[in-house]
Amino acid sequence: MIKSSGERVCYAAETKNISSAGVLFTSTQPVSAGPIEYTVTFPSEPGQGIAIHCLGNVVRTEPSPEGNAFDIAATLQRFEFQRDKMGE
Repeated sequence: MIKSSGERVCYAAETKNISSAGVLFTSTQPVSAGPIEYTVTFPSEPGQGIAIHCLGNVVRTEPSPEGNAFDIAATLQRFEFQRDKMGE
């Protein structure tokens, strides 16, 4: 996940839920409301990977029920598929 609101920072996160309207993910770092750029990577065999690069807005950040993490909800306004080029 890469946040693009003034400064650029990069956080690892785990996707909990994704739909055509947005995504809910968990991160050890809180993310403030506003514009966000993030990438959802799907597990696959090497050379067969696919990811979705997304632009949206963070609409909510709250402590996760699991503790020591934050649940972050973001909209999905624009996206682009990215395929793994390894093995070609």
